[in-house]
Amino acid sequence: MSEPLPGPALVIKPEGMTGRTGRYEKRLSDLDGLFADAEAFAARLATEADRVIYHVDEFRPSGAAGDLITGISTLSAGRVGAEFHMTRGHIHAQHDRTEIYHCLSGHGLMLMETLDGQTVVTELRPGVVAYVPPVHIHRSVNLGDEDLVTLFCYPADAGQDYGIIARSGGMRHRAVADGTGWRLEENSGYVPR
Repeated sequence: MSEPLPGPALVIKPEGMTGRTGRYEKRLSDLDGLFADAEAFAARLATEADRVIYHVDEFRPSGAAGDLITGISTLSAGRVGAEFHMTRGHIHAQHDRTEIYHCLSGHGLMLMETLDGQTVVTELRPGVVAYVPPVHIHRSVNLGDEDLVTLFCYPADAGQDYGIIARSGGMRHRAVADGTGWRLEENSGYVPR
């Protein structure tokens, strides 16, 4: 009998991930057009264009159907005007694919939207798992004062479509500061799909 082959080693902790196969970063300059307050964005851009707003470490064993992509997303705290830091957001290119996000640390939202503009929100705190159903656009929003760190997992053949949000002028709702908390606000630039 032969010895078993070692499987890929993946260690996931709130402070990071070992065994990753990839990493990408989104800087403030990459998020142009996401925030409603263009003047506040321009002011931040003048001094913080290269600031990393979020980064993603992932383990992508393959792109084959039946495989899974797992990773950690780390979204920094902060605001542009009244809006909290957010990821660009996407829908899966294969619309019937799902995703989960498990909050490891921080406080935030999984902001989701159906193609006909219905908004669904899961508030994220450590231990909460947000389930993103098929055919839902989704993005993370950091409501807190520390990094929002989530573990995610989705089918390897799902793909991402980031343009769907841009073509509609953003998502239908924006997460904005409201005194000591947050609220959803209608996006005045939203164009129904």
